[in-house]
Amino acid sequence: MLSVTRRLAAATILIGCLAGSAWSADAPKVKLVTSAGDIVVEVYPDKAPKTAENFLQYVRDRHYDGTIFHRVINGFMIQGGGMDAKMVEKKTRAPVAHEGRDAYAKGLRNEVGTIAMARTSDPNSATSQFFINVADNTRTLDPPGPNAPGYTVFGRVVSGMDVVNKIKAVPTGSAGMHGDVPLTPVVIQSATIVQ
Repeated sequence: MLSVTRRLAAATILIGCLAGSAWSADAPKVKLVTSAGDIVVEVYPDKAPKTAENFLQYVRDRHYDGTIFHRVINGFMIQGGGMDAKMVEKKTRAPVAHEGRDAYAKGLRNEVGTIAMARTSDPNSATSQFFINVADNTRTLDPPGPNAPGYTVFGRVVSGMDVVNKIKAVPTGSAGMHGDVPLTPVVIQSATIVQ
């Protein structure tokens, strides 16, 4: 009887592990080749479908190629995807509908290593700019109450967190009206879907 119980327990654990890895294996991955090294992010269309598709379409359109991480705040996040090295904003499509509360309800949080959409104070203003959390920002960026939108997390860094950590530590200054700009541009040379 003990043998049967152990087999059932082992089978249950194995099925759980396989289900978890299948979920990750099916998630699209995007490789950001940057001047500081490569970063691979896994995108979760099952948890933030509109936001994930928005990001993936910008990747397919090669929008991110030649953009920079234009806002870097160590202890907070690194932001990119909208400006070129001269701090000129690239033209974007219409904003994507905000999914912060839905993604939050499905378990996505602004934790270290997650990727989320940048936006203005208008929750429905996100276009191409994204940020990677370099600190636990759950208390400040996740939806804190029923009427607070938060920032939509749509993926996670699965490779290259050492590169993210290198970027977060670069010296920054001002460029025109922008603050927290790396003194030496950190360029996203290419962004491609690798799975």
